[in-house]
Amino acid sequence: MLRVGVLGASGYTGGELLRYLAVHPSLELGWATAASNAGRRIGEIFPGLPAFADTVLDASEVSAAPELDLAFLALPHGAAAEHGRALLERGVKVVDLSADWRLRDAGSYDEWYGWAHPHPDELPWTYGLPERYRAEIAVAAGVANPGCYPTAAVLALYPVVSAGAIASDRIVIDAATGVSGAGRKVDAAYLFTELDGSYVAYGVGTHRHTPEIEQELGVRVTFTPHLAPMARGELVTCYGRLTGDASDVRGAIEEAYADEPFVHVLPDGVQPATKQVSGSNHALIGVAIDRHSDTAVITCAIDNMGKGASGQAVQNANIMLGLEETAGLGSQGMFP
Repeated sequence: MLRVGVLGASGYTGGELLRYLAVHPSLELGWATAASNAGRRIGEIFPGLPAFADTVLDASEVSAAPELDLAFLALPHGAAAEHGRALLERGVKVVDLSADWRLRDAGSYDEWYGWAHPHPDELPWTYGLPERYRAEIAVAAGVANPGCYPTAAVLALYPVVSAGAIASDRIVIDAATGVSGAGRKVDAAYLFTELDGSYVAYGVGTHRHTPEIEQELGVRVTFTPHLAPMARGELVTCYGRLTGDASDVRGAIEEAYADEPFVHVLPDGVQPATKQVSGSNHALIGVAIDRHSDTAVITCAIDNMGKGASGQAVQNANIMLGLEETAGLGSQGMFP
């Protein structure tokens, strides 16, 4: 068994990592930390994880870390960079679920996140989207796990953008996510009374996943996220003007994911739903053509906590550690 640590284990993504690790055949939890919850047992915070009920959460002091093969950083943006560097210096491989090492342009952190990156000359770490960077991930010491929206948007659009099947201008991405995407915090905007029966756009023109999407696609996009009244799940709907035959769109996407274990292209006339991937690391892609406007409409459903965060982090860890890529990720979507 290989020993792994989870820094930030009391948050939503940290708890989801623990859920995957509880059934992983080759990884065992060797260290779990939390800031405000240090000293508490995991069973107090996540009663549904009996495998780790008596594990006591430690403070997130890397100097006190036991011997580990890999660490997951489920820490807030801006807090992970120093922890990640310190762990790498100790010879521990790292998968960072924050945005701290994703962007190539250090100026993007100032513009979109509101803080200066402490180590701009070291950007970026290997981008952890296995469907594009599997070979690079396999030899990386540090991997930057993608954001949830970029994961779904890039999976949907990269094959057709790179093939030139849609025009590179006026690409529009409408997206919706469950409230767990905001993290485990108290905020009036995330109260049940605010969300139930409601649907709202947010971060219009300013969402910080925009530069990440544009970095990976190599084009400008109009990206508008929405908050949906559900705990987890994510659906992106992407629009692009056709440049040639409509069959080029489906052909490019089917070719890109023909051998992928977690990305599935649905038949004509079938669209994905978030519940179909809930609790899993799978992504479902739907392809349609609006012939009235010569527009390709590509949809992608993921679990924002799975393929959009912790599931993909485990997938990356498997690749980095030379394990079977699908190990511990056999769960199918929970439907209904």
